[in-house]
Amino acid sequence: MTSYPPIDAHGIIGDLQTAALVSTAGTIDWWCAPRFDSPSVFASLLDSERGGYCAIDVETSGVTARQLYLPDTAILLTRFCGPDGVGEVADFMAPIRGTEPADRHRLVRIVRVVRGSLTFTLTCRPRFDYARATHTLDLADDHTAVFGSATADLHLQVTDPIVLHPDGTDSTARFTLDAGERATIVLTTVPSGAPVSAPPAWESTAAEFDRCRRFWQNWLRSSTYRGRWRDMVNRSAITLKLLTYAPTGAPIAAATMGLPEQIGGERNWDYRYTWIRDASLSVRALMDLGFTEEAFAFRQWLRARVEAGGTASGEPLQIMYRVDGDPRLDEQTLTHLSGYQDSAPVRVGNGAADQIQLDIYGEAADALAQATGLPAIAGWRTLAGLVDWLADNWDRPDEGIWETRGGRQEFTYSRLMTWVAFDRAVRMATTLARPADVARWTAERDAVFQQIVDRGWSEKRQAFVQHYATDVLDASLLLMPRMGFLSPTDPMWLSTLDAMYHELVSDSLVYRYDPQASPDGLRGTEGTFNLCSFLYVEALARSGRLQIARYAFDKMLTYANHVGLYAEEIGPSGEQLGNFPQAFTHLALIAAALALDEELDRTESTPPTTD
Repeated sequence: MTSYPPIDAHGIIGDLQTAALVSTAGTIDWWCAPRFDSPSVFASLLDSERGGYCAIDVETSGVTARQLYLPDTAILLTRFCGPDGVGEVADFMAPIRGTEPADRHRLVRIVRVVRGSLTFTLTCRPRFDYARATHTLDLADDHTAVFGSATADLHLQVTDPIVLHPDGTDSTARFTLDAGERATIVLTTVPSGAPVSAPPAWESTAAEFDRCRRFWQNWLRSSTYRGRWRDMVNRSAITLKLLTYAPTGAPIAAATMGLPEQIGGERNWDYRYTWIRDASLSVRALMDLGFTEEAFAFRQWLRARVEAGGTASGEPLQIMYRVDGDPRLDEQTLTHLSGYQDSAPVRVGNGAADQIQLDIYGEAADALAQATGLPAIAGWRTLAGLVDWLADNWDRPDEGIWETRGGRQEFTYSRLMTWVAFDRAVRMATTLARPADVARWTAERDAVFQQIVDRGWSEKRQAFVQHYATDVLDASLLLMPRMGFLSPTDPMWLSTLDAMYHELVSDSLVYRYDPQASPDGLRGTEGTFNLCSFLYVEALARSGRLQIARYAFDKMLTYANHVGLYAEEIGPSGEQLGNFPQAFTHLALIAAALALDEELDRTESTPPTTD
């Protein structure tokens, strides 16, 4: 394997504790286990020569590959159509239920031919611990290979007619299937030295496939969404669920690390962790679709983080954690990996973990405020203590939502979300009759509001700006109307929206900000930010610019990949950039669709006026 597929030429599968990417060529080029944030088993997406992969190739020339999901599931089908026949690979990981982390993770690949006859090659080249660990190969028999390392083992089990052969410490096979025939390939990650499972009989594999199918379809039935974009919204919901670590309820930002925001650039980060902001907004999106179980689990996880303390920043909350709540995310550079298309450095861990980003308290409070019923007494005490702390500590510079590495500023978005924290806390205390210093919270809320209006507004630009010392615009402020800070038809907001259109919008695609005008401490540029593009759609719809909003939304949908997934950004040629798939993008797509549906329904239900 010597080349790189496009970032968006992948589907994702997972078992709610880990996830793998499968390229349109049928190659697993990214898989970390036993958790999302564990070291990799396959990582050729970050180094095509050293990273490791598991490939199923068709030997016939002139083959066209197509990929799709089994409807309303996370079961991925890769179809191969050629002059000699038609075959497909079904890749899936059965969801692991419960709250206990699993030490065994099974990835099942069912290969079958539906027409003609096809010859396949199987190549399995694991590279443990981000390709830092050596491994051995033990071929127990023709159908079982054990790849052993000091950090973990990988078991490869196959059924007839596949016969495994050694290739150094890797394994290969060549096999032919005729129409109606099938073979099963099972990859299982286990702790070092763990015993091999029983061979994969077809009856048990078929039952596992059916359990996986029924899980996803039953889960999706809880959705209350009946709008115009059901396929895209459902796929986004499934993606958010796939990116949630079931044992703790912690959503991660993306399944990958190191995929570049600019090919050849240095903006390459590890997103396999739980950001308070991203997680809160993800849970809000799922709640808006009727999924309440995920919200309850996240609230428990969030409360545990506040009670645990021990943050790298010394604040009550850290901006991000590992999925188990560990605040330690030391950033390292993997110099032995070349990076996707030579986009170095490849980083593991995240050095922004100790940054101060005051907006996280607002996103967390907003997510908690969506809960129905009375909060537990201990939970309310935790929240009230957090808001009391914020009352003493909100008026400070911070690094802001985009985690800039160019120094702290008084970011308007951070102030906006501290206003949200006070506002939601006051509403909950009043509505639910909970004990709180409501008078002080109200006073602080109003002080933040006045400060934003006085200092976050630029008379020159006639717009709210990125921070108090600049006239640069920032697309994060597209959330102002949704958060209730002002009306979506307020003249100050409409003027801000117009200014953003002229500075940040390119054919409905939206940049976060202009890094040349507001240096962020990093070299290079980036693409338009998908989160912001969908937030722009939502803001347009709520402001009454409905036809523009719908057109912008429809154009954004054309940038989805072949199975409805998005990375973080769109590049200058329409290519997807950054980590993949990205929770931020999919939660914003859901919010935009809901806003559009609501506004379109309102318009269509309004009777026409007559003269």
